[in-house]
Amino acid sequence: MTETETATGNSADSARGGSGVSRYFDAMDRALDGLDTFLREDDSPLYKHGLIGSVVEEYLARLRGSFASWRNRVAFAERFRISQAESGFPAFQNVLELENDRRDADKRLASMPDADTIRAEMVDFILSKKQFPAALKETMAERSYLESVREGSHFAPFCLPKTVRVSVNPKTSRPFYIVHWGYFDGSANLPMVYIASVEDSSREMVETLVASGGRLNRGVEIPLPVDGLLNPALAHRFDDFCSKNSSYSLTLSTIATNMDKDFDNLHPKQLRRFVLGPFYHADITVNGATVDKILRKVHRPQNQWMLTWTLQEIYSINEKPGKWGLWGGEPARDEFYINTDDLDSARMGVSAFQNHALVPHEAYQAIYAAGEADKIFAGYQTHIVSGNQVLRRL
Repeated sequence: MTETETATGNSADSARGGSGVSRYFDAMDRALDGLDTFLREDDSPLYKHGLIGSVVEEYLARLRGSFASWRNRVAFAERFRISQAESGFPAFQNVLELENDRRDADKRLASMPDADTIRAEMVDFILSKKQFPAALKETMAERSYLESVREGSHFAPFCLPKTVRVSVNPKTSRPFYIVHWGYFDGSANLPMVYIASVEDSSREMVETLVASGGRLNRGVEIPLPVDGLLNPALAHRFDDFCSKNSSYSLTLSTIATNMDKDFDNLHPKQLRRFVLGPFYHADITVNGATVDKILRKVHRPQNQWMLTWTLQEIYSINEKPGKWGLWGGEPARDEFYINTDDLDSARMGVSAFQNHALVPHEAYQAIYAAGEADKIFAGYQTHIVSGNQVLRRL
């Protein structure tokens, strides 16, 4: 266990009995509920960016599935580690274990008694022993965990790309795709979503998808969404590229440039990255000394949290035409805009970025009363959860 991770306890009993970890799961549920409410609002800033809000919702559903399974897991597992000093999210090892358990779930379930049998054994144990059937309770929790892993949708270490929109750029007469994929970074312990707008100059795809006048060929049925890149000749290579080029340590400039160089016929015009986290919680995290200290003073435990996220973007400002001759040549290449007038944008290698913070109203009041609001929320668009609404900080 690294110093940036914390265990829920040293035994199954302490892991189950720790009220802190239970409050952590409750708080994360509330945070994801609040973010979902924010995304669904008509005036949400993310919906001003087209598909971003709806795409992120899909990955939030995956993340909810992961947390639902992890909640079952802590009822029988000896340890559940959280990135205490960095992201505030479960350690990457938990993400890997979910993926491994998903593959083995059918086999493990087949070797266990069914739920009705376990319940009957629990009743018999209570009546005969006059004690709580702790071991059987763990077995039931493990069964529930395996069923949720097998049947649910989870945020995997790498969620394969999907094409969700196809159109044609009338200026270039090329088809372009909106493709998204998910990545849970193992070093930063952060879930991320990528959304790319990519033009395709492959002759086969141009002839198939582009009709006269530079319009999308309506005679071609495309049942969106499509798993992977729409171009079947490049789909597997694109999957492999995304799996190797989605690390949080890579700037969007690097990723977009690598894509442009690795695929002669794919032209990335825009790339966005939604980074969820860090998450702050009074009982668990130590990733923000001032924030954590104030959150501990919030009266109601369900409001002792804050969730942040970052939306980064890079886009092409020019395409250098390809040059071809008898002895070869160079394919078309894009030039990407980095806002060097902004030090943070230049450091991130992006055209633009936004920082957001979501906080319960009671926690925001505590931060404001402590005189720390301007400091903590500097550079952030702040969204305040109040009941079933999300308010904007003016």
